[in-house]
Amino acid sequence: MVDFGYTGGSSMTIKMKNHVTYVCWLVIGMFFVSCTGTGKKPDTRDTPTQGTINISVDESFKPVIQEELLVHHSSFPKTTIHVTYKSEAACFRDLQSDSTRMIIVARGLTEKEDSVYQNNLSYKPLYGILAYDAVVAIVNRESKDSVFTLADLRDILSGKRKVTAVMDGKNATSTVRYLQDSILHGAPFGSNVVASENSQQVIDVISKNPGMIGFVGLSWIGDSYDPQQIAYRKKIRTALIECVKCEEKGYFAKPSQASLSYGEYPLARPLYYILKENDTGLGTGFMNFMSLERGQLIFRRSFLVPAKMGFINRTGKIQVAD
Repeated sequence: MVDFGYTGGSSMTIKMKNHVTYVCWLVIGMFFVSCTGTGKKPDTRDTPTQGTINISVDESFKPVIQEELLVHHSSFPKTTIHVTYKSEAACFRDLQSDSTRMIIVARGLTEKEDSVYQNNLSYKPLYGILAYDAVVAIVNRESKDSVFTLADLRDILSGKRKVTAVMDGKNATSTVRYLQDSILHGAPFGSNVVASENSQQVIDVISKNPGMIGFVGLSWIGDSYDPQQIAYRKKIRTALIECVKCEEKGYFAKPSQASLSYGEYPLARPLYYILKENDTGLGTGFMNFMSLERGQLIFRRSFLVPAKMGFINRTGKIQVAD
């Protein structure tokens, strides 16, 4: 009788079962690997509506940019924009670093800077004007002199007239650069020009010293609805500056949205964004937000002059049918 090897058949069956079990576990393992990832790093690139970036802002624009960021973050909760407020010169230094995506300052890029960034980055940063601000001369409420010509300011800043002038920073802020370029035409400040830590300290110093004059950005004291700025204005006065473009001679203007819009207040300056982004990321999203209706309305509500959109009040008549 031929022995078919029943015992051997049992061994083969066991081997087949082991093989099937091995294949099943292999398939299950591959499934779990595919679910948990292959070790590839997740995509951390930001988009216009989500992600995290760093920006630097000239300290003289702090109040209005804080409002812009507050509304932007509430509208796009998946975004995080870390902001640091510092002097204009420090903002430009930050722009050279990889960590800073955008700066907000009072000037655009020069041709030389444009060329340098083109060579270093292989693309040109975008920049443009978002709004118009003003450098405001402030004096103590007890001060006897609150009306100045540009010649008066030139005499004060050059040291010819011995009145202590207080600036909004110890480094090269946009206010310092603007006054040196526009009023002194590049000449140095006199020894009577002193520096404070920031714009808020300028207001505090002037509120306690009737014999001084200070210079801050309009967004620090121009909002007549902001409780903190209302409190500031109870301590200081905004000086009137001679209008150099007005047909009427001897006309002096206070810094306001209206006087900036009509070119009456002479110490006007732009508020620029400079964006270092080669694709459409969160920096582009924030820039677009500030450039479109909601962002421009925030500038208008902060009593600056929007540069991207014109908001005009029109008088309308409604005819009531009989």
